Order: sequence, then structure tokens, then C-alpha cells
Amino acid sequence: MSALRARLTVILLAACLLFAGQTLTTPQQAQAADPGYLMVHFTGEGATNQQMYLSHSTDGLHWNDLNGGGMVLRSTVGTKGVRDPAFVRSPDGSKYWIIATDLCISCGQDWNSSINNGSRNLVVWESTDLVTWSQPWLLNVAGAIPDGRNAWAPEAIFDPETNDYVLYWATNVPLNGKTKHRIYYARTSDFRTITTPQTYIERPGAQEIIDTQIIEMPAGVGSYRYVRASGDGQITLEGSNSILGTWTRLGDLSGIGLTGSMVEGPMWMKFNGTNKWALYLDQYATSGGYMPVLTTDPSDPASYQKQASSSYSMGGTKKRHGWIMNLTAAEESRVLARWPNTPAQGLQSYNFQDRYVRQSNFDVRIDPNVSPVEDSQFRLRPGLAGTGTVSFESVNYPGYFLRHANYDFQLVRNDGSSQFAADATFRKVAGLADAGWSSFQSYNYPDRYIRHYAYELRLDPITTSTGRSDATFRVTS
Repeated sequence: MSALRARLTVILLAACLLFAGQTLTTPQQAQAADPGYLMVHFTGEGATNQQMYLSHSTDGLHWNDLNGGGMVLRSTVGTKGVRDPAFVRSPDGSKYWIIATDLCISCGQDWNSSINNGSRNLVVWESTDLVTWSQPWLLNVAGAIPDGRNAWAPEAIFDPETNDYVLYWATNVPLNGKTKHRIYYARTSDFRTITTPQTYIERPGAQEIIDTQIIEMPAGVGSYRYVRASGDGQITLEGSNSILGTWTRLGDLSGIGLTGSMVEGPMWMKFNGTNKWALYLDQYATSGGYMPVLTTDPSDPASYQKQASSSYSMGGTKKRHGWIMNLTAAEESRVLARWPNTPAQGLQSYNFQDRYVRQSNFDVRIDPNVSPVEDSQFRLRPGLAGTGTVSFESVNYPGYFLRHANYDFQLVRNDGSSQFAADATFRKVAGLADAGWSSFQSYNYPDRYIRHYAYELRLDPITTSTGRSDATFRVTS
């Protein structure tokens, strides 16, 4: 009897270990009612790809591009390009920030100039609801660092000990004439002013460190309150009980074949409802984009497991160095409503069919051979002012809409006012010159329609056959 009991115990223990291993490898997919995850990231080089993009996941492993895979925020300051974004959420959830590197490779800068004479600023956006964002501003973080040459890969974490945020980033301060990036930090409460920058992480000798991200651990998991992962020649793991306290090296991921020469941009994510984490790593050496490694204890390098490529999906766009936020149900509802996958479309002129509505320096006209083509692409959103109507949001300037003022059209950033909403809202009706096409009637001046005159877009009453042709358009893919 005792031998049978022992054998059953061994079988039960093996089954439990097998189940635990399977659970680590493939975390249980979140139930439909559970809120999911939001990733902010950029997608590559060039002026369009180095902007802000969002992706959503219900289970933390399978990602879907929001906004039809298009950008959701565009930087209009500094280099007019942004990389390496991070979300920051206030402890009470009343305010959010996106902080990002002010850098635009292949659109005015190359790597050498950005390393040795790059922007010393970060780009910052602010929101109270995660969907309506302020205009971006520049925050000078490296200008006060002696011989500081740039400011890259910002992150921030709330410090309950001082009731403010520790903002940290990488800056190149050359050593013996050679590049050496270190991590610096400053305190801030509003991401508009900072304390004097101080050295935060410096590796010995010539070793550089650029990417680092901290995660706070729940009680009872591991031996440290905070764990950070850094790209410093390895993906190095360290632990501490205080954000600015002493950090202990725990190991790295070389044991599973991942080194800093292969991956970068560590990005933490905790799975909802369970003590399991993904550490996403950017496979920059092979241009492979992000991949997750999973763990039940971020402080234990031996616990990390690589995943089969079939167990996760990164969506249609390449995900480059970003940040993942666990959403509340209210946040998720707002985000998905604001950025559905509405297609990018154009407005073709009826009587000049080689010409399309486009913005040029925020003025609106019809032109042939538009370059870049995104200047002539819009997303037809539900009307800002009323049901059964449409508003035209720019593809390459998200948050900017076609708006009339004094019967002239410009591309203008939505200021949230009721006047803006009314001026930017139209009723789509059968084409005045051809019912198979479309015309767009003003919401607040219903006797007037969008039309072109001398190739400029206007809002006019239509009384002639020429006017009817000028006010007729085809919505194209």
C-alpha cells in the first residue's frame, strides 16, 4: 500500500511540474472580459516610421496594430522624429505621459551625428485620458551634463519615497576620445522641469549601456522590490529594494543564448492576474523585431524561457523599442474607440480626375502626383459633431482634421471645442454632379459644400453645373 502511495505521489508531482512548465511557456489567454495591454512603439527608420504607433493585445502575446497600422502621434518639434517611447501613468491614473528620444535617422541625421552631436532633448506628450494628447514639447535633459552629446531611450518610474518620478536615459559622454553611453537620472513631477542630472548606471571601462527598464515586483516574488534589465553587452538583470539605492547584479540571459550583440530594448510586461512576466527583446541584429522570453521570477536568470515563434504574433508592423501598459477596462474602451482600424483613403476630384485633395503646409487643395502620398490620405472618422456624419483625419498628422474657417479649408489640430467639431463635420451625400460619386455638405452651414476653386478647397453654396462638378469627389482606397 505504501509503495502504491509513493508511486502515485511521484506521478502526481511529475504532472504538476509538467503543468507548471506548460503554464510558463504559454500563459493562459485573458478572458474576453479582462482588459488587455497597450504597446507604444516606433516601426523603423525614416520620417514616417519614427513616430508614435500603438498596438493592442488581449493576452500579452498576440498583438494587433491600432489605427490601421498608422501612426497615432507625430512629433512636430526638435528633429521631428521620435524613437524609444515610454508610457508613464500617474499613481492615481489621472494623467499620462509619453516620453521619447528626439531622433530621426535617415531624415536629417545619421548615426554618427546623433551619437556625437545629437539632440539633448526628450519629446514629451501629456494626456488625461490616454487618447487626447497635448502638443509635444522638448525637455532638455542632457544640456547640463558636461560634454553630454545626446539623450536616448528615456524611461521613468514613480518613486513613492519622494512622491515624484525618477526619469532616466542614456547620454554619450566620450571616454578617452571614444563613445561611452551611461545612464543618467533626474527627478521630475511634471516632465517640464527636472533636477540636475546625475550618473545612474556606469559600466566599468569602455563598456557602454544604453537601454534599461525597471519593473516593480509584487510582495512575495523574488528577493528584491525592483528588477531592471539593461542592454550593456549582455541583457543584464539587477535587483534593488530602492530605485536609487544599491543594485545587485543577478546575471544575464546568455544562458538561453541571448546577448547584447543579438537583442536590445528590453521591455517588461506582467501578465494580468498571475505572477508571470514577459521580457520583450528587440532582435535588432537580424532585423527580426520583438520576441518575448517568459519568467515567473524576473530576478532569477535561470527561470527565463525562450518561446517558439508560433506561440506569439507581433502584428502587421515591426515593433521597435517601446513600452507596454496594462490597461484598465475604461482605458481599453477609450483606446479602442479612438483608434479603430479605419482605412486610409483619398478624395479624387470629379472634374480633374488626376487630382486629389491634399494638405501642403496645412493648406488644403487638389493636386496631381502628390508626394508623399500620405499628404492626400485621410481616415473618414465618425463625425466629431453628430451621428451619421464624417470628419476627415489626416493620416500623416494624426489628430489634425480638415476644417473650414471663413469658408477656407486648412488642416488643423483638433482643440476639442464644439466650434472645431462643427467646422470639421460633414454629411456625405450623393454626388451633386454624379450620384455614383460623393459630395460633402457642411454640418453647420448646410447650404454649403466642400468644393475646389482654382484648385483650392473652399466651402461654398452650389448653384451652377461647374460648382456641382467642383463639389463632387470619389472616396478611393
